[in-house]
Amino acid sequence: MATYAANQLRNFVLVGHGSSGKTSFSEALLYDAGAVSRLGRIEEKNTASDYDEEEHNRGLSVNLAVLPFESQGCKLNMLDVPGYMDFAGEVKAGIRAVDGAIVLVCAASGVEVGAELHWAYLDEAKLPRMVFVNKMDRDNASFERVLEQLREKFECNFVTLQLPIGAHTAFKGVVDVVTQKAYLGPEGTEADIPADMQAQVQAARTAMMECAAETDDDLMMKYLDGEELTSDEIRAGLIKGSKQGSFVLVFAGSATMNIGVKPLISAAINYLPSPIEVERKAINVATDAEEILAANANAPLIAQVFKTLADPFVGKLSYYRVYSGTLASDSRVFSANAKEEERLGQLYTVRGKEQTPVQQVVAGDIGAVTKLALTTTGNTLCDRGAPRMMPPIVYPDPLFSAAVFPKTKADLDKLGASLARLVEEDPTLRVERNAETGETIVSGMGESHIQIAAGRLAKKFGVEIVTDVPTIPYRETITKTASAQGRHKKQTGGRGQFGDVYIRFEPMERGAGFEFTSEVFGGAVPKNFIPAAEKGMREIMTTGVLAGFPTVDFRAVIYDGSYHPVDSSEIAFKLAAHLAFKAGIPEAGPVLLEPIMEIVVTVPEEYTGTVLGDLNTRRARVLGMEQVRGNGVVTAMVPLAEIQRYATDLRSMAQGRGIYTVKFVNYDIVPSHLVEKIAADAEAKRKSHE
Repeated sequence: MATYAANQLRNFVLVGHGSSGKTSFSEALLYDAGAVSRLGRIEEKNTASDYDEEEHNRGLSVNLAVLPFESQGCKLNMLDVPGYMDFAGEVKAGIRAVDGAIVLVCAASGVEVGAELHWAYLDEAKLPRMVFVNKMDRDNASFERVLEQLREKFECNFVTLQLPIGAHTAFKGVVDVVTQKAYLGPEGTEADIPADMQAQVQAARTAMMECAAETDDDLMMKYLDGEELTSDEIRAGLIKGSKQGSFVLVFAGSATMNIGVKPLISAAINYLPSPIEVERKAINVATDAEEILAANANAPLIAQVFKTLADPFVGKLSYYRVYSGTLASDSRVFSANAKEEERLGQLYTVRGKEQTPVQQVVAGDIGAVTKLALTTTGNTLCDRGAPRMMPPIVYPDPLFSAAVFPKTKADLDKLGASLARLVEEDPTLRVERNAETGETIVSGMGESHIQIAAGRLAKKFGVEIVTDVPTIPYRETITKTASAQGRHKKQTGGRGQFGDVYIRFEPMERGAGFEFTSEVFGGAVPKNFIPAAEKGMREIMTTGVLAGFPTVDFRAVIYDGSYHPVDSSEIAFKLAAHLAFKAGIPEAGPVLLEPIMEIVVTVPEEYTGTVLGDLNTRRARVLGMEQVRGNGVVTAMVPLAEIQRYATDLRSMAQGRGIYTVKFVNYDIVPSHLVEKIAADAEAKRKSHE
């Protein structure tokens, strides 16, 4: 593939709800551009973008795929990203690397929640975009209904450039509103506009002309004077308005039939910006000031890694976008985040799993390199003499967690390092060791996400794990003041052990933690033994009296005691504090605390009642409900124990059309009737892992 200047490049991402047809659409574009010789199909597991074994098994995309092709003297880097919520991190990464987007919407299903989420991501990045209404050959397909939904859900002016001819089994082609010609079948055979569509096409052209006129004062004056704009004038206005994001152009067709797809190649070239038309900023490492980048191959180098793959054959494969300068094979560059020099080997351009060696990658282009030692996803490569850093990629917070346990001792030895490499590959995964429960917790965007991560651990790193529902980090506390004596006395011949303390237990505010204070006067307990009593208290409070969970938010006050001049020791006073805790806490009104989360659920309006009813069964306290652009948004406070598998449950309730966010709020008291079962379950789980 030839080297292209920045003005000859177009980088765009395909986004949309799962099953909107992005993979089939990308395959049709590659075929129409001559980049592949046959049209791959998902069912046949031979598409360019879905090459991973998991993708073949599941019949859906789980990875971002870079799919470049050449047309009309330009190189187009198309990024196909997964549509399912579990893989939102891939979408975020893809959006960072591009300058525009094509949003796919199913003509039968309409604008679904996934498309809305991706649209919000595009808004954050301020990317211009086009819409392709796909699957016009499906039952219940309706272009007009989708157009109405787009206008209802998004604050944009939508301009129709392509109208479908027929729908369902009668779908046979599209009308180009600019040229006012019909194009039939996969070959795009030119024909006259059907007579029954003349009025519809004229209305679309009038609306299009008005939008084009608004982009230029001269065109607006001509339009207001009642003159008809020429096709070239309309096109010029559309190009300007689309690149500025003043409006969104809408196309229609069927990717699997390859009807209406080929015009999107010209549309991407004409209506989406090149790298030189998009303002990008980087941080000057020396001054912390923002600087505008020039997409110039001769400027200082600035490139950002937006995705990392752990390839079992070639090692780590890093995908990057060059924003400024030129990246060369077998060179040395500066890793701005690691603040060290990074040695580059062979550079590649990639198309799916295919890797083609290249000598250099210039400003505006996308490439890959293997075996970076210091640089990870989101990091910046630059010139040592002009260190610059691109803003980090902000990923969504995880929604689903699993406790992971190695299958064998050999797996245990490799688990930590392998999990670290997995997180490097997928930054939406989080790994932490829960100090309260002693479990290793892997968190991601959903159950499928965690399952795929476990599969990658086994396949790429040879580490097998089993997953389980994480132990809820319950805590215990007290609700009233109580006092108790702890007296440890042991005589076994020779020097004995003696420690005697009186401790008062007082409740504190939620979140206050633990305090240990002394009110001992007159030497009843020597000062050198009081720290030992505190240490003993801190040891024993990790195992509460109700269910064995840590006891928090209380104050322990040692106010009296006694000692033996020979037999007293630090260990004796530690054990005396243990006894005081076990005697005093049961008298201080102990209660179990559980983590409470704020959950915000967004679903189509028809599922709002189902979601509300379900939340009520989960001990939730609904804070509010509102209608936002055809969706119901429910906000509630709910115990973590009730929503550990909510990602899966919501998908079932809303047929995959719901999303939610969740964040920790506080700890609150568990209802008394649940305490016994929680204690029994905790004891059983502890025994099973012994």
